[in-house]
Amino acid sequence: MYQLSHPGTPLKGHIELTGSKSIANRALIIRALTGTSFPIHRLAAADDTVRLERLLASEEEVLDAGPAGTTFRFLTGYLSRRPGHQVLTGSKRMKERPIGILVDALRQLGADIEYTEKEGYPPLRIGYSELDQASELTIAADTSSQYISCLLMLAPTLPNGLRLSLEGNIVSVPYIKMTLSLMAHFGVTSSWEGQTIVVAPQAYQAREFTVEADWSAASYYYGLAALAGEADLQIDGLFAESVQGDSVVASLYERFGVTTTYNDTGLRITKPADAAVPPFFEQDFVECPDIAQTLMATCAGLGVQGLYSGLQTLFIKETDRVKAMQTEMGKLTIALYKIPAHLSGATEGQQFFGQEGKADFSAAGTPTFMTYHDHRMAMALAPLALLHPIRIEDPEVVGKSYPDFYTDFAKLGFVVEEV
Repeated sequence: MYQLSHPGTPLKGHIELTGSKSIANRALIIRALTGTSFPIHRLAAADDTVRLERLLASEEEVLDAGPAGTTFRFLTGYLSRRPGHQVLTGSKRMKERPIGILVDALRQLGADIEYTEKEGYPPLRIGYSELDQASELTIAADTSSQYISCLLMLAPTLPNGLRLSLEGNIVSVPYIKMTLSLMAHFGVTSSWEGQTIVVAPQAYQAREFTVEADWSAASYYYGLAALAGEADLQIDGLFAESVQGDSVVASLYERFGVTTTYNDTGLRITKPADAAVPPFFEQDFVECPDIAQTLMATCAGLGVQGLYSGLQTLFIKETDRVKAMQTEMGKLTIALYKIPAHLSGATEGQQFFGQEGKADFSAAGTPTFMTYHDHRMAMALAPLALLHPIRIEDPEVVGKSYPDFYTDFAKLGFVVEEV
């Protein structure tokens, strides 16, 4: 268990972020599909990316993706194009996360995939296939963007390409655009009209690539700046023109008086001492779910009332993130609750959550936050240590996406102690 605290001095510092896990993992799969090695610079140090790179190079029959959802889903498609048979497995939690939608889609294409335990869930036994039995697929648009991205990255390697129709409301447009953008970098063209994406059969081109830093990781520094009385932070590795949906965090934190200025190496985050705190924050997180917990913690620390929607994908992550935030913020007397549909005016499929209260540290002394094996629980709640010492159970879970998290916090004056 770690205890985090801050002496209360002005929040200033310089951080160089690791590469984006989402971008790095897509680049690794594309490189594997290209069949030609080329350099990928600033690869994420995240456990998920390290694991994916190792598994792509492995010749073992059983491949263990551990708790890495993106790694498991992308490999499910990739292994359908790799000679031989492999068993793809994962952690206990991974075996509880459904994979049936992706497997069904791949089987329509002709994939040789069998469930080795529970139907619809990992582990999977996957054999090589030409994937030539279909060139058109329809998939639910509100499913995981990782399923859609997996199919799109495979698409140019299929004998007849792929016409992928998304049925219903699309919930992850930025992540799909990220995938198509990376495919374009490596020479693959596509078209997207209405609900249908078309990728003709074509070859990926080997090209040197540099991974942008992770905007999800940057969100924690925006959270710190919002909670600080005054802040001046330089964050390196981010681009003004980003393919990451989480880059919206810069504009969201403008509502909390936090300003972003781009420069040659990244960006500068500043907040003046006289910045006003908004009484209310409303946001639909459907296109940026990974920063929802960060904003929840920010609102809790400042006592800002929140109204959130677009949280549906958070229920099936490493943990049920909404439930976990309800429990952990409840330790500070923060209420996070679902608003009944007849009161919220929600349309079909929509859910709204309200948040009320200001973090009360007197209620818990030094609060101890559980992480539920979820890296984002640890990192989203950590900025609250700027206000009062906190403790984090299973703190090393951050290694999944940001192994240098505590080291970087220490650069900003935080005291990180093992207790």
